[in-house]
Amino acid sequence: MDTAEISKSEIDSAPPPQDVEMSWDDEVQQLVQNLPKEEAWISGSNLYLYQGFWSLDLSLKPVISLQRHFQASDSDIIIATFPKCGTTWLKALAFSTLYRNQFAWHQNPLLTSTPHQLVRFLEYDLYLNNPCPDLETLCVYKPRAFATHVPFASLPTSIKVSQCKVVYLCRNPMDMFTSSWHFNDTLRHGSQELLSLDEAFDKFCHGISLKYLAMVLGVPFTEDEDKQGEDEDKQGVVEEIAKICEFEKLRELEVNKNGSHISGAPHKAFFRKGKVGDWSNYLTPSMVERMEKLIQQKLDGSADPMDITVTLQRFDFRTHSGRYSTLIAPIVDDKIQVTGYR
Repeated sequence: MDTAEISKSEIDSAPPPQDVEMSWDDEVQQLVQNLPKEEAWISGSNLYLYQGFWSLDLSLKPVISLQRHFQASDSDIIIATFPKCGTTWLKALAFSTLYRNQFAWHQNPLLTSTPHQLVRFLEYDLYLNNPCPDLETLCVYKPRAFATHVPFASLPTSIKVSQCKVVYLCRNPMDMFTSSWHFNDTLRHGSQELLSLDEAFDKFCHGISLKYLAMVLGVPFTEDEDKQGEDEDKQGVVEEIAKICEFEKLRELEVNKNGSHISGAPHKAFFRKGKVGDWSNYLTPSMVERMEKLIQQKLDGSADPMDITVTLQRFDFRTHSGRYSTLIAPIVDDKIQVTGYR
């Protein structure tokens, strides 16, 4: 069996709940020993090739727990993003939109809690230290909303076969790399060293997956604006959401400037304002050329970099602080079908 691939039977053959704590650590350790490994961007951390994607050692065990035990509901909302594509901001927008009728604007929990505490990561939070968390108790708001960086191929089967909604956010890969490099720099402790920009870029290109991007290229939006949406617009709901989620306002809240996420990352590290096109201040022409060629290869020649740029601009989601491409899509027969969120 290919060490990079784990069969469905292995993932689904979970031990009975009472045996999880006794055998889980040994089982995962045995699996890890057979996976290809590389040093991560920060010294002392490793990446493992699992199901065709490189995963941090921190997230590997939670991902396997998630695959085995997570049961999606049709009403669930899953925010699925590649790291450093605007996840924190999207969580704030999604939370304020989903639960806008559950509290007054001046009592919005975003004023006292971080976006990551309100829309929690599956693998970097809920399943990080517990293979079988009690989600019904932990999920205060309904419908349930979760976030993940897990690629589509490794999502739990229950997400793929249910009618839950998946919010996908994509970003220019070169901007994504630049933000990732800055973010990793904030995660170093003590004598830990960060790879140089050149070394990190080489690893990024070696392990990058543009399958996320390929899934949405050429997928049109549908705009299902109903009477309720028109009424809410007149009542200023959209404007209120924009105000509460304004990037600078979120960044200056005390709760987002102090403390750390359960994964160890300082809260303030999630609020670096990444500028569109900032990659041009860091990447050399040869790096840009390499990335453009890689994009062409990953998309099997179906689009050139200019086509990709045009397509992403057509999908722009604009606010005061930047722009991102955003979809809400139910997964049907392993394909993304757009449901009309813009």
